[in-house]
Amino acid sequence: MAEACTSVQCMYLKFFFFFNLHRKLRTFQFCPPFLPSLLYLLLRLPYHLREITEHSLMASQLNTNCLLFLILVTFTRLSESFIGINYGQVADNLPSPEATAKLLQSTAIDKVRLYGADPAIIKALANTGIEIMIGVSSGDIPGMASDPNFANSWINSNVIPFYPASKINIINVGNEVMMSGDPNLMSQLLPAMQNLQNAINSANLGGKIKVSTVHSMALLRQSEPPSSGSFNTSNLDLLKRLLRFNNATGSPFAINPYPYFAYQSDPRPETLAFCLFQPNSGRVDSGTKIKYTNMFDAQLDAVRSALNSIGFGGVEIVVAETGWPYKGDSNEVGPSIENAKAYTGNLVAHLRSMVGTPLMRGKSVDTYLFALYDENLKPGPSSERSFGLFKTDLTMTYDAGLLKTSQTPSKPKAPASPAPKAENGTWCVPKAGTSDAQLQANLDYVCGRGIDCSAIQPGGACFEPNTVVSHATYAMNLLYQTEGRNPWNCDFSHTATLTSINPSYNKCKYPGGST
Repeated sequence: MAEACTSVQCMYLKFFFFFNLHRKLRTFQFCPPFLPSLLYLLLRLPYHLREITEHSLMASQLNTNCLLFLILVTFTRLSESFIGINYGQVADNLPSPEATAKLLQSTAIDKVRLYGADPAIIKALANTGIEIMIGVSSGDIPGMASDPNFANSWINSNVIPFYPASKINIINVGNEVMMSGDPNLMSQLLPAMQNLQNAINSANLGGKIKVSTVHSMALLRQSEPPSSGSFNTSNLDLLKRLLRFNNATGSPFAINPYPYFAYQSDPRPETLAFCLFQPNSGRVDSGTKIKYTNMFDAQLDAVRSALNSIGFGGVEIVVAETGWPYKGDSNEVGPSIENAKAYTGNLVAHLRSMVGTPLMRGKSVDTYLFALYDENLKPGPSSERSFGLFKTDLTMTYDAGLLKTSQTPSKPKAPASPAPKAENGTWCVPKAGTSDAQLQANLDYVCGRGIDCSAIQPGGACFEPNTVVSHATYAMNLLYQTEGRNPWNCDFSHTATLTSINPSYNKCKYPGGST
């Protein structure tokens, strides 16, 4: 194959293919369920072929081998393209856009959402490959709805000077307008979106830049169980018209799910574990009998069910905001560094697994984390000013596994001996007295994350003895080893502990290594 591609273009493609392939293989080395993801990518092949032709390399100028390289490069790039971040600007101490662009390039973040269309930020993100979601302010909606020239002028000012160097891909009109309580503004939302879409088409950008609007989870009348998800009926006719627009233009239904707020309304320990992707007994949907192990999936599937129930099953969902504050006032339940790190880090791991949700399997929904920085001028409780993943000095508030140097866990080492003796390593095992019910919850949690539990399946080296404690011990240690061997990876709601005694036996080898 190397001899067949002799052009400079092909050599360029080969370099980036092998670079990306190496990076992606490292990312997925502990994520066996890649096959559904591969099938998903293959089903989207026509889209990727169209994307290829939009680059300067025309398919007709490339031989078959070079085209194959280009397709593979596109696939490997896509595999991390679902992690985005919100870049709010209600602050007076933010780093420069140029410094922020460099910071983002050091991370696995491939998308940025702006609430407006700040030209300095859009320009700073040019030629970085980062996709940009920009916004029309609610104050501009009346003018855009009533005057097509307003929409044309908006596109000419905020898009044309920067595109395509700056990869603007979605324009949101307003934010949570449907829950604003302003009937006039709500009635003007769809006309504004239509005029903006017409302006995009007039600029020959139709199909390249989508138009949508962002919704609150409060738009749902019911979300539990997820299969009963339904929308409020008070504004359902308007919502259906908006969804018909989404469906016709291929734009996404953008929603802001916050498990944090769900925990605040039900601050029990089991609810916290459910919201933080931590081991829990799960919640069984009485309608589908599906067992949910985290709130994020349950909220997304409630939205999916609501969309399906009114005939819009083909409209894609995008998570426009989700996050967890790392501090708050003394009367606020939930904010802490530990909880914020657990939620964001576990969410990122969940997205990377490409497992999807029970109703949207085999792919990860595009998810914009909230937020890039704290916004020190925001009103309200302290938590409103404490969502930033990065400080304004460009250091991490906490490590959520987003830096390119920290996103891949180190490879576990095979234990040197199967004998249970003290060794230069640590293993994660259940605490004495842990109930079978809790062990089963731990087992379900680990194997539900997409971690390879084949060793404790029938025929596996560690299937015998076929007991909950044996299988849970193996699974709990496997998660500890693959997630980075940090103390918090061996907590399991205070039911686990670390040991220097290798629990391997016979042919069952427990992964282990030095901390």
